[in-house]
Amino acid sequence: MVSPTYELTHLEALEAEAVHIFREVAATFERPVLLFSGGKDSMVMLHVAAKAFWPSPPPFPVMHVDTGHNFDEVIEFRDRTVDTYGLRLVVTSVQDDIDAGRVVEDPKAGRNRLQTAALLRGIREHSFDAVFGGARRDEEKARAKERVFSFRDEFGQWDPRNQRPELWDLYNGRHRKGEHIRVFPLSNWTELDIWQYIEAEGVDLPSIYYSHRRPVVQRDGMLLAHTRFLTLDEDESPYEATVRFRTVGDATCTGCVESTATSPSEVVAEVAVSRLTERGATRADDRISEAGMEDRKKEGYF
Repeated sequence: MVSPTYELTHLEALEAEAVHIFREVAATFERPVLLFSGGKDSMVMLHVAAKAFWPSPPPFPVMHVDTGHNFDEVIEFRDRTVDTYGLRLVVTSVQDDIDAGRVVEDPKAGRNRLQTAALLRGIREHSFDAVFGGARRDEEKARAKERVFSFRDEFGQWDPRNQRPELWDLYNGRHRKGEHIRVFPLSNWTELDIWQYIEAEGVDLPSIYYSHRRPVVQRDGMLLAHTRFLTLDEDESPYEATVRFRTVGDATCTGCVESTATSPSEVVAEVAVSRLTERGATRADDRISEAGMEDRKKEGYF
């Protein structure tokens, strides 16, 4: 008689790991929060969290660090998703920090770096001790250095040389008051895994992740959406193109790619042959220096 075997698929194994991480945090931390922008990674993260605690809703709120320069489609999707899942949404605004003089805006640099102050303020004001983020190790080399549980000191700063071991999927969440842990349930996923999971699970996403026509501007080798937030240079002229976004963020520095993919399966086929990560191909703020992301992470960025 042949003994039955139970074997997880690649995606099921990734999902099981993420479920374990969510439950571990819920069991050991008092005030966790999930960072939620409405983007594909945060949406997959929320989908897995809903599975982890079903039939109850996730036992923590979601927080959006709002630059004020968001795509309209993404904000509409964010609010609709929060209502669908019955979640509490916390919004911490970069504009509030600008108005209060806590940060100074450089119109030419975009607002992504200014998110750090808003993020740390939101964590401090709500006393969050664990913060779920959708970062993945394949996105960028600084993010590849992160552990699943990433310790942050009382100033919200990260020290890449002082990381805790995570042998046998054992996580150390010990911290003092004022300190917190960033938690990355999708660390071991790739962009292709994300899209295959979206296809398999029928995860809903903002419409801009799929092919559509919109006015764009060519700048620094990237296509930027021509929105009310983008100031054109004298030699720039918008034109219409058929594009989609691989990631969403501040509209002034998040690029799109020419594409005809209108479904998850078509996006999977595109991503499978891509040789550039979505951040490397479409995020202008990551091009500030060779170590730009790591420098921002040390300051407390995502």
